[in-house]
Amino acid sequence: MMLQMQEQSRIALLSSLYLAPVAYYAALYRAESAILEVNDHYQKQSYRNRCHIGGANGMLSLSIPVEKPTTAKGRMKDIRIADHGNWKHLHWNAIVSAYNSTPYFQYYEDDFRPFYLKRFDFLHDFNEELRQLICRLIGIETAVSYTQEYTGNYSPDYHDLREAIHPKKEAIEATPRYYQVFAEKNGFIPNLSIIDLLFNMGNESILFLG
Repeated sequence: MMLQMQEQSRIALLSSLYLAPVAYYAALYRAESAILEVNDHYQKQSYRNRCHIGGANGMLSLSIPVEKPTTAKGRMKDIRIADHGNWKHLHWNAIVSAYNSTPYFQYYEDDFRPFYLKRFDFLHDFNEELRQLICRLIGIETAVSYTQEYTGNYSPDYHDLREAIHPKKEAIEATPRYYQVFAEKNGFIPNLSIIDLLFNMGNESILFLG
């Protein structure tokens, strides 16, 4: 059963994700404020180091290689990006290939390209700088803070979405349909990375998050 988004007045608890899905930014936009969890145990095969984009042949998964944690339960904020495999070049080429023909890619291209040229040591730092850029481009002004330690259970005043937004779980709500450049070929693909919405809809993106 599809989970329904909670009321705007609640504080959203979110994980640090790489170019997170549309549902993540919808939750962030609707929240009164948000807390990013940076002290949880790093999880493989999650959106923490991967995103899904929509290309000419359908959905494509991009994954950032990370170094093996020094402890069995490495904290998210301590996870280092592995400097091998030329992943930045591969990711940027995939993004250009997928979105070069969208209405707004060239408008935002210069904002995103530097992330795939600059060196980042920690995954959370990379994710967070991208999140801040995306919020600025879309117009999401929700105040965001970070956890100081891991807490398993929060009061009902908090909307805990830390484990709800995951590639292997059903979306927390249906993604509103918007224009996708390859929809005629592939059909509408829901809950892709927020850049899919941004490159296709530009400054109207925020209208699909409310």
